Order: sequence, then structure tokens, then C-alpha cells
Amino acid sequence: MQQYKSGDGVVLPGDRGLSLILDEGVRLAPDRPVLSWQNAAGWQDVSYRQFADHVRAVAKVLLAHGVAHGDRVAVLGRTSYEWAVVDFAVLSIGAVTVPIYPTASEQQVRHLLVDSAANWCFTETEEQRVQLDRIGGAALRVGAWPLAAVWAWRDADQDGPWDAEFDERRAKVRADDLATIVYTSGTTGMPKGCMLTHRNLYASSANTVEHTGDLFRTADGEQAATLLGLPLSHVFGRTILIACLYGGTRTGLVAGIPELIGQFPVFRPSFLALVPYALEKIRKRVRVPAAGGAGAVDAEAERVAIEFGLASARGLPVDDSLRTTHAVFDERVYSRVRASFGGRFQDVICGGASLDDSTAAFYGGVGVRILNCYGLTEAATAVTVNVPATNRMGSTGRPIPGTTVAIADDSELLIRGLNVSPGYWKGSPQPTDRDATQGGEGPWLHTGDLGRLDDDGFLYITGRRKEILVTSGGKNVAPAPLEDRVRLHPLVSNCMVVGDGRPFVSALVTIDPAALAGWKASRGLAADDDSWSHDPELLTEIQIAVDDVNSLVSRAESIRAFRVLSSDFTVAAGHLTPSMKLRRNVIEAEFAADIAAVYG
Repeated sequence: MQQYKSGDGVVLPGDRGLSLILDEGVRLAPDRPVLSWQNAAGWQDVSYRQFADHVRAVAKVLLAHGVAHGDRVAVLGRTSYEWAVVDFAVLSIGAVTVPIYPTASEQQVRHLLVDSAANWCFTETEEQRVQLDRIGGAALRVGAWPLAAVWAWRDADQDGPWDAEFDERRAKVRADDLATIVYTSGTTGMPKGCMLTHRNLYASSANTVEHTGDLFRTADGEQAATLLGLPLSHVFGRTILIACLYGGTRTGLVAGIPELIGQFPVFRPSFLALVPYALEKIRKRVRVPAAGGAGAVDAEAERVAIEFGLASARGLPVDDSLRTTHAVFDERVYSRVRASFGGRFQDVICGGASLDDSTAAFYGGVGVRILNCYGLTEAATAVTVNVPATNRMGSTGRPIPGTTVAIADDSELLIRGLNVSPGYWKGSPQPTDRDATQGGEGPWLHTGDLGRLDDDGFLYITGRRKEILVTSGGKNVAPAPLEDRVRLHPLVSNCMVVGDGRPFVSALVTIDPAALAGWKASRGLAADDDSWSHDPELLTEIQIAVDDVNSLVSRAESIRAFRVLSSDFTVAAGHLTPSMKLRRNVIEAEFAADIAAVYG
């Protein structure tokens, strides 16, 4: 079995929790600005000392309300400074953060609250608070707190009996204590909780910083800076935030990608962490025509950037003509693109899904490196990351220190290290091989993904064994429950959800021949009328089925578009297995044109 390990990495001491990161920041650089948030006056910087004091103040209020070691505290809201304060306050006293996506359906929110047995909750909006009180109020010991309460709690903080309690509770937190339960889509459709310890999160975050050189620390002799618009309810965003605190990065927290884009010139990030969908959106946004030029010049500048970026990334010779043309566009177009990013922007850590090489090449051509990475919730996100000095297009980089990557005989990707989760909440089976433990490094995590390692230890993802779709926005979607629900409609024979590596979820729908015959007759249509697949009345019927499904899931998981096919899936044609399971690769290949039409 082929294996690769980059080194031992840094390890969280057994008698400490993630609060160690703040303690070290306060000890080494108390006044260094590490977090930033916006108000009407602009960006407001928060130093290590100020953040640690704010965390302490909020933690003391939690203690006063009776939050105990191991209690689950749910957080429902978009990325914000307040979210970060609550998270570290919860962790500092040994409680457990349960993130909830702000776009989660009511059914999903109820499941997460009940399954995690959360007794406490924070919400961003009043609407969310009312929803929480309605569906989970009986379990909550007090009504849901607004995230904005952290400001009043800070201002009301004073020395008192809870200071000693805080110090005592924080001192009892251990590296192997549970830090968070992150719910991720499973094949059953109902999210399951992945447990991550303080040690897991530290191993992933700190070793990402150590692996990437000065990326999180300095850029051009100045403090590194980033804008974080990834959801903190996703472990990718959370790991990046912890990495930034470990590395001393000035981190501006914004609610989402739209808010992030407008702040480039003001905040001037030196790097970003994004999902492919965001990179694609930004690419469209920053297409800048040369002075006096038109769309054709725009397209030509983009073509040259891609050609130059591909050649440079692959170590191919760049001919004089391409080099000269690129230099012209660099002066007239690409320099303006870089200026729109704030002038310091050099690197993007890209994860959550696969990124098309042409998009990576475009950014490379305009002077921004795309550092593809690979990770998953069960490994606290980070497994392999490309670094500026040895970036290889198409790969996801080498393993971060402390993590071993292996390729099994059947090409499945296996992972072992201190970042690997101890299991799922409430004893759901963890996809690990307990018999493979060697050298005290823990069991192998079976990812369900297929890959290969080159001779230098760079990982290339070649396929996905599991059926979970990952949109270009990084959202995991379990297709089977959606398909099963659509198939309940009387007119529907079969349904296959599409969306892996694409910006949204769609579906291919086939119609039951017998039901179709009755539907035609009821509308006076001839039996041989072939226009039915585009009939507005039929499409309205299918939309009803789709709307029913979408009411049960978040917007990111919802079916945004569908295509009614003129023929059914059959075993004879190879669409279905003998047990009537979908052969997804066969269907996608045969109906590629229909899928392309959906995504335009």
C-alpha cells in the first residue's frame, strides 16, 4: 500500500485545549490585531488581548447560566465576529459547539437540536430565535440568546466570583475533550454528527500553518491578512479561522462571499480561503476590458491568461509571442485585476470541491496562485494542501505534517493522523479500520474517495466512491432522499439528482408511461404526441414534486432546476442495475446534453 507522510507536525499538549492559541497570542503579541469586524465607521481591529478578554467575559455569563463541561451549545448564524467569540467562549469552559447552517430547513434544525441534545443556543436573527423557541424550546434551558448579546455581556463584565470559576474550568479542558459536533450529510439523508476534539482541530489548523510557510504569517514584510467569508458552520471555515489565530493573521470576518468581494480594495488581503464556486463568481466579476476595448478584447485577455497560466503551472516553455502578449495584457488588464483585489492578493487556498484547471490557470495568468487542497469533516478539514513554493496544478498537494495519506489496493484514499475524528455522535459507525493502527498514530479513515500519489507525495483525486455530491460551493448533498421523494409523484417514474462539482443541484426526471397515457387522455392529447416533455402543465406538476422536496432541505441542497427526459431509465439500456439502482455514470454520459442545457 502506497503511503506518504510529510513529518510529525506540532501537537497540542494533552493537558491543554484550544485556549492555548489565545494564551500564546496574548503572551507573544498582545496588541497584534488578529480579528476585524465592520460597523458604520469601517473596519474595527481586535487584538489578541481584546479578543481573549471578550471570550472570557462571554464564558463567565455562560457559567453563570449553568453551562457545564460537555454541554452542547448550538450556534445558528452567518460568519461574524460574534460567532467567533461565542465559539471560543464555549470551548474555553469545556462545552461543545454545535454549528447549524443558517439556511438549514426547520426539519434539519429540529434534528440537530434533538440529536445533539443541545441545551443552549445562539441565533443571529429574531426570526431564527422564534423558530428555535418553537421547535426546540422544550429542550433549551433558557430561550435562545441573540449573538449580538456578546457586546452587552462584554460591557457588563466585571471581576467577581465567576473569574475563579472560569480559570478552574478552563484548566480542566484536555486535548482529547470533545470540542464540536459538526453535522454532515450521510447516505440516509439525515445529517449525522461528526465529533471533533480540541486535538483534532489544533492538528488540522496549526499544521496547515506550519505546512504553508509564511502564508498565514507575513506577506511582503507585513502582517498577513485575509477576509473570511466561508461559513463558520462548515468545518473548512472554522479550521481556517483557528489557523489564522495560530499564525497571527489579521482576519476580517464577513457574512458571505458577496460581502467579501466588495471589501478587497479596503481590507487588502494577502490570501484567501475559498470554495471553487466563489472563485468562479469572482472570476466573472473581475473581467476587466483594456482601456477603450470591448468584449472581444476581454475574451482575448482571458484566453491569454489561461494559456500562460497553464504553461507556467505545467513547466512548459512559453513562446515569445505568448510571453509578449501576456506582458501587454499584464500592463493593461491584469494589473487592474490585481488592483481590484487590493494590490497584496497572492494566494488562494481552494477546497470543498474540485476546481477546473482553466479557472486555476486564469488566476495564475493574472498573478494569483491557486493552492488546491483536500480535506473532509472527519479529518477536521485539512489533509493535503499545496504550498506556494511547490504548487502543482491538478493535485491537492502533500499531506500536512502529522497526517499520513495512503492509497489502498482498490485506489481508495485512506488517512491517518491526529486530525482524524474519534467517531460519530451517538455511536454511529466511523469509517475507520481499527485493525490498521500502527505506531500509535490511530486507525485509517476510509474516505470513500479514489486517488493516486505521485513519486513526490502529491495527492490527485481521481473519483468519488460514495454517492454524496459536493457542489462547487462545497455543500455536501445526499441525492437518494431527494430522488426518493420526487419519485412519489404519480407522474414520475425515476429521478436522478445531479450537482457534483456544479454550482447548484438539479435533477433528471423520467415519466411513468402508464401515468403519462392517462394524463394525455385527460387533456385531449393524442397518444403519439411527443411534445409532452415540454408541456407547461406537466412541468408544473413536476415542479410541485420538486417544491415538496425542497421544503425539507436547505437552499444549498434544494433542486434548483430539472429536465424531463423523453424516455425512461431501464435495465436493458444500462441505466439501472438488476436491483434497480441508478448507474449514475452511465446516465450522466448518455444525457450529457440535457445536463449541459440545465447549467447553460
